[in-house]
Amino acid sequence: MTFWTDPTLEPKRNYKFILSMPGGTSTTGIQEFLVKGVGKPSFSINPATHDFLNHKFYYPGKPVWESISATIVDTTDPTLNATQAIMKVLEESGYDLPTTPTVTTGFGTLSKDKAVNAALGQVKIKTLDSNGAIVEEWVLNNAFLIKAEFGSLDYSNEELTAITIGIQYDNAYINVINGEGRIPATSG
Repeated sequence: MTFWTDPTLEPKRNYKFILSMPGGTSTTGIQEFLVKGVGKPSFSINPATHDFLNHKFYYPGKPVWESISATIVDTTDPTLNATQAIMKVLEESGYDLPTTPTVTTGFGTLSKDKAVNAALGQVKIKTLDSNGAIVEEWVLNNAFLIKAEFGSLDYSNEELTAITIGIQYDNAYINVINGEGRIPATSG
């Protein structure tokens, strides 16, 4: 049965979502209501091939999770400033700006542990129904920032200032509320 003939069946809507980036142990994250848009997780599987005599056979390879992007509205409020929050994530990921080439400080490197745990925290994309209840929740495992574009300014443009970020993660799973639960299920 289709949703246009069954009034109890509700399709998911693109504008009913929440992106949660709570921050890690050293950051406060980005406020959910500042997020303007986000891509959902995606993966690809490159097939492995095997040639035998006059035939070619294909086998599924490893899933590769693609990075996602999110658009965040910036504000002038110092407690909600998205630019400040993103730069703090970069700093807490291990980035240390060198002040002079002769000083031994300022040459720290990014680390996955810091980028995931101290800086960004557990990233989740939640889909909502018409009542505002969460119906599904994507959880990105070991997510960290890979890109930040702070936009451009233009006197002839009255749009809100937005920042686009890229997020990479190792893998993802989905929690389907009132459905099958976590997919894929945990092993063991």
